[in-house]
Amino acid sequence: MQKQLIALFQPVAKGFLTPTLVLAPFLTALWLIALPVSTPSVQPEPDRGVWRTATPAPTKRTEVAAGTLNGKILVVGGFEQPGLGNVMNLAITPSLEEYDPSTDRWTSKSPMPVGLHHVGIGVTGGRMYVIGGYKQSGLTVWEPVATVYAYDPATDTWSQHAPMPTARGALSVTEHDGKLYAIGGYDRKANSAAVEVYDPVRDTWASRAPLPTPRDHLATATLSGKLYAIGGRLNGDYRRNLSVTESYDPVTDQWKRAADLPTARSGITAAEVGGRVYVFGGEGAEGTFRENEAYDPARDAWEAMAPMPTARHGLGSAVVHGRIHVLSGGPTPGGSFSDLNEVFTPPGERKGNGG
Repeated sequence: MQKQLIALFQPVAKGFLTPTLVLAPFLTALWLIALPVSTPSVQPEPDRGVWRTATPAPTKRTEVAAGTLNGKILVVGGFEQPGLGNVMNLAITPSLEEYDPSTDRWTSKSPMPVGLHHVGIGVTGGRMYVIGGYKQSGLTVWEPVATVYAYDPATDTWSQHAPMPTARGALSVTEHDGKLYAIGGYDRKANSAAVEVYDPVRDTWASRAPLPTPRDHLATATLSGKLYAIGGRLNGDYRRNLSVTESYDPVTDQWKRAADLPTARSGITAAEVGGRVYVFGGEGAEGTFRENEAYDPARDAWEAMAPMPTARHGLGSAVVHGRIHVLSGGPTPGGSFSDLNEVFTPPGERKGNGG
């Protein structure tokens, strides 16, 4: 057989080839054409959510807090742009503004009893609670407070309640089972590891297991019965940002380490939708962040989402009908201001939720 194959490619006479040899390239080409060609499968782009812009807030500010109450969004406190009208209070504002997503309109409400910034905020029992923060004291804007003010939307009034055991600002507050957990912060001397729980029914506070990594300018969220403390910085220095994420079990009163936030940052905000927490913005020595990263507790894993249209820090966030409104905040590190109202629709929330 081998000799027969060789013979097909031998010359019959000088200058002549067998018909088989002449046809060989043509037959080979046909054979190659007939082979199945494998094409790489095209993978669909992952859904990372979408952004849109809603009506901006009436006031440009930074270091605000935001929450959702009765289907409307409340933005409170922080710094306004400095001007002749606020020179006496060093631009700290008590302003409360309400946004109605159903009409895309803002309304000014009764201001807080005192101007505060870097506060914690929580909603429970039909009221919004503003906890801790910093106030003006003489020529400084950094006096830490332990105050608790509650806003009642039914009467558009504020009331004062039992103070926190530990005065601090740049803390974060999250709600669980009708109670408000005030976590971390900075008293202008050192970071606080305090985890103090407010019971609005009894108007009392209790201490819980301390935060393993004391820090400020962090974000917190409640997911599947666990509390998460995310990111932040050491002693108010945004050159010392952290990616640390720690989870707390209220049943056992114990903390444990979770997967690190992919981007170390502080001055952030977080919101929960569909069993995941989304972390937005922040600042660092290199500038402000557009990052939007989502944590899935079931997998203990983070995933990058569609980045914010506008990088900023000192911002707030609130959820209505599965949409996250990311509000105000400074586009550049330090004292900068915005009236932005950018709305993020997470993956899987585009159908059937309205708003």
